[in-house]
Amino acid sequence: MVRTHRRERGRQSARQSRGPAAVLPLSEIEALARRAHEGQTDKAGRPYAEHLAAVAEGVRARGGNDEQIAAAWLHDAIEDDALPPAWLDGAALTPRTKAMVRAVTKRRGEPVEAYTARILATPGALLIKQADLAHNADPARLAVLDAATRERLTVKYAKVRALLGLA
Repeated sequence: MVRTHRRERGRQSARQSRGPAAVLPLSEIEALARRAHEGQTDKAGRPYAEHLAAVAEGVRARGGNDEQIAAAWLHDAIEDDALPPAWLDGAALTPRTKAMVRAVTKRRGEPVEAYTARILATPGALLIKQADLAHNADPARLAVLDAATRERLTVKYAKVRALLGLA
């Protein structure tokens, strides 16, 4: 709880110093995402920030713009409870970046068809999910998982790719 309050104070002062229309630069979005996921690990036990960096780089390498790269850094922040959903409403981000983060945030109990339809309906979001899937399905990352988890995730990622027209 203390960590959340410190982060919120930092965000409030950052917003106040920039004014209401200012947008956080990518370097600050990266730092915020790294702090939000601090202490989290992926299924292989690696620091979660490595996944965020790989997705952001994947978006950049695929020709993504700064709004998409920002959304890539934040793509799991709400879904993984690293930041509260209400944070996004007041965040110093462009409306497009916010829309992309919302689009790629899987909601608990949501059918995968609804999730992928939202991604396809949101301009710019598909590129973020494409980079996310590419990193998640990387054979080197999957190889360190147990066989059952590897198989389950392989099937899951293939279904999402097919629904998004990426298969």
